[in-house]
Amino acid sequence: MAGTVLYERTGRIATITYNRPHAMNAVDRELRADLNAAWRTFRDDADAWVGIVTGAGRAFCAGADLNDPTGATSTGNADPTFWEMPSLSSLEAGLEIDKPTIAAVNGHCLGFGLTLATACDFVVASDRATFGFPEVRLGVPTVQGAVRLPHRIGWQHAMELLLTGERIDTARALEIGLVWKVVPHDDLMSEATRLAERLLAGAPLAVRATKEIARRGTELPLLDAIRFGETMRRVVAQTEDAGAFGRRRADDGPPTWTGR
Repeated sequence: MAGTVLYERTGRIATITYNRPHAMNAVDRELRADLNAAWRTFRDDADAWVGIVTGAGRAFCAGADLNDPTGATSTGNADPTFWEMPSLSSLEAGLEIDKPTIAAVNGHCLGFGLTLATACDFVVASDRATFGFPEVRLGVPTVQGAVRLPHRIGWQHAMELLLTGERIDTARALEIGLVWKVVPHDDLMSEATRLAERLLAGAPLAVRATKEIARRGTELPLLDAIRFGETMRRVVAQTEDAGAFGRRRADDGPPTWTGR
């Protein structure tokens, strides 16, 4: 895949790259379509077990392209209906991916870019990164970010970002839990890759089931969440990988996961 978004897979790790560096990777109609396609490719690729998303150039993503203001939420139709906006094919707006995802934030991470970062399981940031939701200063509300952020960092920290429209640096982002780790800029991708490799140590279907249990568990009453988790455990117990640990333990070697 080439164009405004790059998709590359090395072994079990897929890397998705915003690729409009001349526009600070702002989201226009073309990038929106390419980004959605990249996430669907990752979701459906049985050989891709962990995903990393980053940006080309000096920005991760500067948010919506103000020269194409409806492009960021476009479904691809020339005249989308109210019910088609925003497109639920986007990760920011609810596309479900149960594989682990890592945002490697290399620079400015604003608006839609920050919403996507909060949709990822981990955020690893360059020490040059900045974060913010500038929408209110442009006269429009933040939508997906306003839905996601309070669950991620708590009400008051979320309101500070959402209602002031101010940018914060990596020190503040780390303090409020928006970022998992801050690293020197030149070490960003190697750090994200090391994390991805750590995630590959687990059986991929067990990892995916655990992530889904965690996500659903926040939305369900306690007993329903536990019942759902037990159902998922029994499903995964029937897979080929579930028996691999016991077979390999007898040989004192690590299991070889197949994802089946």
